[in-house]
Amino acid sequence: MREVVLSGLVTGWAIAVPVGAVAALLVTLTARTSWRVGASAALGVATVDGVYAAVAVVSGAALAQLLAPVATGLRIASGLVLLVLAALTALHAWSRRSAPTQEGRVVGPLAAYVMFVGVTAVNPATVVYFAAVVLGNRDLVDGTLEGSVFVLAAFAASASWQLFLVAAGSGLGRAVTGPRGRLVTGLLAAGVIAGLALHTMLG
Repeated sequence: MREVVLSGLVTGWAIAVPVGAVAALLVTLTARTSWRVGASAALGVATVDGVYAAVAVVSGAALAQLLAPVATGLRIASGLVLLVLAALTALHAWSRRSAPTQEGRVVGPLAAYVMFVGVTAVNPATVVYFAAVVLGNRDLVDGTLEGSVFVLAAFAASASWQLFLVAAGSGLGRAVTGPRGRLVTGLLAAGVIAGLALHTMLG
């Protein structure tokens, strides 16, 4: 079970850590409003990550028997998908290293939560990423308990990073979302995703 928890945490952090437009907006919104508003927005991001992880777990369980004959090929394909996502994450971090941070409109906690659920949900790479990890590691999430633990761990990892950005405040927040911060966190996440890809392919 510890391996399931660690897998969920690493998976959640890998998808959450890259500092892009959503994270920059989260930090800026918090700096202009309050910790309460920022925390609500952060939980909106984590909610979508948790839902996408759950969708991947449920869909993977339903397809497990059907895909059993091609399990080896599926692991390799899932690993390749993760490698592509790792490359795209690194490329995005490099290409956006000098992009300006945009400010968000001042809103209340509920509006911030809904807004960040919306902007996070429109990113299809998130559900593809979770699906690739889950389908490539069926042994870790083979069962209701394991699947639930994986989803909760992924949600907790995402929430912890988003809340860290909120708690960091405007000083550290602007440093993290600056050119160097976006590049470092993006390349770090790409490395984690690439590691997951190798683990998936090697079984």
